[in-house]
Amino acid sequence: MNKANNKPFVIGVAGGSGSGKSTVTREVLASIGPEMVAVVMQDDYYLDQSHMSPEDRRKTNYDHPQAFDWPLMVQHLKALRRGESIEMPEYDFAADNRSHKTITVKPAPVIVVEGLFALFDADMRKMMSLKIFVDTAADVRFIRRLQRDIAERGRSTESVIKQYLETVRPMHKQFIEPTKRNADVILPHGANGPAVDIITTKVVSLIRDLERA
Repeated sequence: MNKANNKPFVIGVAGGSGSGKSTVTREVLASIGPEMVAVVMQDDYYLDQSHMSPEDRRKTNYDHPQAFDWPLMVQHLKALRRGESIEMPEYDFAADNRSHKTITVKPAPVIVVEGLFALFDADMRKMMSLKIFVDTAADVRFIRRLQRDIAERGRSTESVIKQYLETVRPMHKQFIEPTKRNADVILPHGANGPAVDIITTKVVSLIRDLERA
């Protein structure tokens, strides 16, 4: 790849909680190789809440755009596009706060930005070559979220249902669903096989073109 003439191919993958965004990202990684892809996870860019008590952290609306550190995320994406490594924050969902660890993300020919609001911010969208919205039925998304939050994030069934009704569902309708209009590609029925195959085939073709340039 001729770094002097080619910028990385940036893919934005947005969609509601439990829509299948991570499946799309995994398919991209599998199709072209992990060493060719830098993944930026928006979930790790929640604002630092060290100044707040554990009780107040639990009251944060994590499904609102204002819950994220947009300046840092934009800064990091710009750095990766310049060919620089970043130290991506790591979020501890059990503590409702950033951990003290960071994840080193090295520059790569393809950058995947995955998150609820991947297509929300105009500055982020300007840097994207392909914008994808994973569209999945609300009941499927809820069941997936319930299973994930209990298994991986130490949540109770009651707390997941409460959060879904109070913030997840209304915020999805207000902020996430409208970002579909910013997408180049909408994947109906979630990360369905044929649609993902078309996307990964296209990305592989573009990477080969870049390597020949």
